[in-house]
Amino acid sequence: TEARRPIDIAVLRLPRISNFTDFTPLERHPALGVRYVSKVGELGQPDLVVLPGTKNTMDDLLWLRQNGLETAVKHLAANGTPVLGICGGYQMLGRTLADPYGVEKLGVLSGLGLLPCETAFSAQKTRTRVAAEVTAPLFSGAKLDGYEIHMGVTKVGEGATPFCRLSDGRTDGAVAGNVFGTYLHGLFDTGELTDALARWLLTRKGLDPVAVQPEDRFQSAAEFLEAIESQQVVEVPGKAPAAPTAGGQLDALIAKVKQKPKLYGAIAATVVVVLVAVGVLTGGG
Repeated sequence: TEARRPIDIAVLRLPRISNFTDFTPLERHPALGVRYVSKVGELGQPDLVVLPGTKNTMDDLLWLRQNGLETAVKHLAANGTPVLGICGGYQMLGRTLADPYGVEKLGVLSGLGLLPCETAFSAQKTRTRVAAEVTAPLFSGAKLDGYEIHMGVTKVGEGATPFCRLSDGRTDGAVAGNVFGTYLHGLFDTGELTDALARWLLTRKGLDPVAVQPEDRFQSAAEFLEAIESQQVVEVPGKAPAAPTAGGQLDALIAKVKQKPKLYGAIAATVVVVLVAVGVLTGGG
């Protein structure tokens, strides 16, 4: 069984949740444990609560309200637990959600009120790729490469600062204390925000961020070899991984050994033995 990871992230499992892939980079980080909750009794005391994207913001907001998760999240936020909203989750964190064009057919709803924002749904859907840089002080400078896909415009009021700045100069999202919101899906894909978030959450918990590095997810030669086979050792965002070769695998491994000699030394020996054995059996020179 997998060892328990030091940071507990609770993603609300909305009935109409969308864009599950937003959380794949978090799930791959060795310090971050990601779980999905749909009941108050499952929420507990996480280190971070995430309200994800949804296909219908207003319906899922009502669902949160009716099953008690809204009250539970507001209680956690009031006691200092960080809360992040993405797209529809960001809209829910605001004060009001208005539907003047009948897009979601529910008129006007009050939000969780954790961000000084007001959202009005529009008849046209925003669909665009974006590059951005986080401006929120805790994660400032992290580069993002994501996309927007939503219906609605959110106005940020006094008491909040932008979450990030897009490459065209516009700002996106809102930050107020320990509550964060953004329209950007794929915000963790470059790895920069993932690492910054992990460092911050570990530090808040009194843990040493340096003690947990992404490379440490390989605890054995078998795990490392499996990762090589599935082409997951070296990932470059936006680029398809090259087909692995024996020489390429060995070169990548040597680079890893230089970074982490204690862990990868034994793994390197295993890989070399495997490659030599394959050469002998196949007659390769």
